[in-house]
Amino acid sequence: MARAERDNDLGSREQQRLNTPGRRTRSVLPRVRWDRDAFGKFAEGFARFMGTARFLGGMTVVIIVWVLWNVPYGPPRPRFDEYPFIFLTLVLSLQASYAAPLILLAQNRQEARDRVALEADREQTAQSRADMDFLAREIAGLRMSVGELATRDFLRGQLRAELREIIDELDDEDDDGQEGLDQPRTSERPDRRPPTNGARRDAANGGSRRDEGVRSR
Repeated sequence: MARAERDNDLGSREQQRLNTPGRRTRSVLPRVRWDRDAFGKFAEGFARFMGTARFLGGMTVVIIVWVLWNVPYGPPRPRFDEYPFIFLTLVLSLQASYAAPLILLAQNRQEARDRVALEADREQTAQSRADMDFLAREIAGLRMSVGELATRDFLRGQLRAELREIIDELDDEDDDGQEGLDQPRTSERPDRRPPTNGARRDAANGGSRRDEGVRSR
């Protein structure tokens, strides 16, 4: 019984110790915060400078001066790296050991930028293709709609044909009406043709005979 209580007490203390936040420990050395972007820009600039003719020419001049200064010929002078130029070899080795990671870092950043640019170009290409497909479908639909509609020339031809038919029908109706009006007038009115010369003579002779008979009476 007592043992169980002691175990429960130890368990509660352990749980309480775990739940209590620990003390903050301060490091003696200051924390160094690296700006990855700035360091990456420096690596790119260094790699870009190493790939120029100025860097190659300057390094060549430095090596030639180094070797000529440390050779055992010429006037006496303080030589700091005599043959076999161990210090020069160490400097070149350090340069190569630092240049390789910097070049790789610059390549990685360039690859990341290329990947982002490729994704952007791919999205833009997909969007452009979708827009072109949509426009192609719209243009096809418009062509089909326009093909079903009557064109302007067709409408003009139809209207002209209908106008001609209407004008011809009106002309036929006017001709029929004029003929109907002319036929009754010719049947009702007498023939009023001017008398000929023979008729005029007969009328004159008859009038003169009538006058002579009246006088004889």
